[in-house]
Amino acid sequence: MSRQRTRILAALGLGTIAACGIWIMGLLWFVGTIPTEPRDDPRVTDAVVVLTGGSGRLEAGLDQLGQNRAKKLFVSGVYRGVEVAKLLDLSTQAPERVECCIVLGYSADNTTGNARETADWMAKEGYQSLRLVTAAYHMPRSLLEFRHAMPTIEIIAHPVFSERVKQSEWWRWPGTTSLIISEYGKYLLVLLRNTVTEPPNRFAAEPLSLAE
Repeated sequence: MSRQRTRILAALGLGTIAACGIWIMGLLWFVGTIPTEPRDDPRVTDAVVVLTGGSGRLEAGLDQLGQNRAKKLFVSGVYRGVEVAKLLDLSTQAPERVECCIVLGYSADNTTGNARETADWMAKEGYQSLRLVTAAYHMPRSLLEFRHAMPTIEIIAHPVFSERVKQSEWWRWPGTTSLIISEYGKYLLVLLRNTVTEPPNRFAAEPLSLAE
């Protein structure tokens, strides 16, 4: 093997090791952004927004609405044909208390769609703040999507925790490890996309602080 070829292979090897190190450091940083405990922020927002796809999310959203912490509950990403009454059957809320204040969104089939669907609804309602309800592991990417779609809207994160996702010592649980690595990859793709695309101009209000 020639000396030049050896140097090239050595450089490639060092580059690969460096890239892997950066990726692992990024993964650990990402894990640090995932909420680890429930939050009960008492502030009132214009809307509570629930992203479908996981257990406990709808119940958490209904609970916030029942505590009068928002004017309306918007459920994004609902399957076609599902009505409010059917959703209420999944919860312990009394229909007469909350049914009038629930709006269902049917156009979203992923997190990007959730953000766009919610942004359109928020603009139509003239709302300027929301409480975002989704799984804890899904919250970093959701906030990234929602902040890009609604840069002037105040967002309060309301994470929901599933017993199936073992966040404590996550590396010891293959299912949780796979889930977090997948979320990290998706987060990086969204971050890259957001750096090259301008946010939509749906809102004319001045920017507000974004709270987690």
